[in-house]
Amino acid sequence: MSPNETPHRIISAETVVTSPGRNFVTLRITTADGVTGLGDATLNGRELAVDSYLRDHLVPLLIGRDASRIEDTWQYLYRGAYWRRGPVTMAAIAAVDTALWDIKAKVAGMPLYQLLGGASRTGALAYGHASGRDIPELLDSIRAHLAAGYRAIRVQTGIPGLDSVYGVAASAAGDGERYDYEPARRTALPVEESWDTRAYLRHLPNVFEAVRHEFGPELPLLHDGHHRMTPIQAAKLGKALEPYDLFWLEDATPGEDQAALRLIRQHTTTPLAIGEVFNTAHDYTTLLGERLIDYVRSAVTHTGGVTAMKKLLDLAALYGAKSGIHGPTDISPVGMAAALHLDLAIHNFGIQEYMRHDPRTLEVFRTSYTFDDGLLHPGENPGLGVELDDEAAARFPYEPAYLPVNRLLDGTVHDW
Repeated sequence: MSPNETPHRIISAETVVTSPGRNFVTLRITTADGVTGLGDATLNGRELAVDSYLRDHLVPLLIGRDASRIEDTWQYLYRGAYWRRGPVTMAAIAAVDTALWDIKAKVAGMPLYQLLGGASRTGALAYGHASGRDIPELLDSIRAHLAAGYRAIRVQTGIPGLDSVYGVAASAAGDGERYDYEPARRTALPVEESWDTRAYLRHLPNVFEAVRHEFGPELPLLHDGHHRMTPIQAAKLGKALEPYDLFWLEDATPGEDQAALRLIRQHTTTPLAIGEVFNTAHDYTTLLGERLIDYVRSAVTHTGGVTAMKKLLDLAALYGAKSGIHGPTDISPVGMAAALHLDLAIHNFGIQEYMRHDPRTLEVFRTSYTFDDGLLHPGENPGLGVELDDEAAARFPYEPAYLPVNRLLDGTVHDW
């Protein structure tokens, strides 16, 4: 190395696409002094688009750059392209940014959360996904999650008359196979599901009445509407669920229409969470400025990485909103670890979504984070605390998989 070269100069950046139970895209950056960093670039159902964006457009820009200049690199990739935002761009930038933070924390010899200001709590409260085709099956699922240590539960249930419903693990898939939560199914074309909002609105209050009767008033309960309601339908549901004291009602209506949240807010005091399909802080300015939501649902992986998420959550704090970072199994363990470091450090933490990854996934991604007595902790290993096993990754090649398409009973394409 010449005297003019920094030891933190980036000498290589490569993507690893692997499918241990589901598809993941990981970026690995290596510096001249041999330090490596990982970033999650997974975009469910569009993984290869982000892989190409990284390989063909961003990796050539990274070689020779100083890995320690994280903010400058973020701005260079975001502003320098002219064409900004969007899920593919922001997932690619997130992977670069997260990998650079991983490197910086490893060089410092400390877990990432220490560089973000240190711990603000002993652990991050996690919620699990309980579901069932009917109420008895749902109650069994909640019992199983409580036995596994969860202290907060998302409740999703089948709807009478519908064969397959988002978030219900035992629903029948469109091809007749069991739908074990991972909704991106390995088919040549997306599976098509049917939806009936009126049946859903009639059924759901009865579900929460049964859950509260069985488990009492103290258990935090959450529900995901998955963008399927109109504003007035969402307002009606929020009001109907008020007696059951939800922790939040998530994605009650499509988030692109931010003014819709005004109508919902006027009619219900049920706390509202939104944002898992958002890509930048700009998507939240109306929602936060007018205090139309209570929880920010973006993922580190899809919102520009640690740098951007820290800024977004600091903005949310000014308006009394808390974090609820997106964390299902289509966020890799790398993305989950990044979220946990933020969860531990920020002041306005709310709750963390947590689904256990497939054992095959944990063969590929070796993690140091823990789940104990309902709380997640990122661990004390330097950096993110996640390492990628290349040999294990190579055993699981990419397979095309698509999220379902949703139609109303008359065949109209609806929000999924």
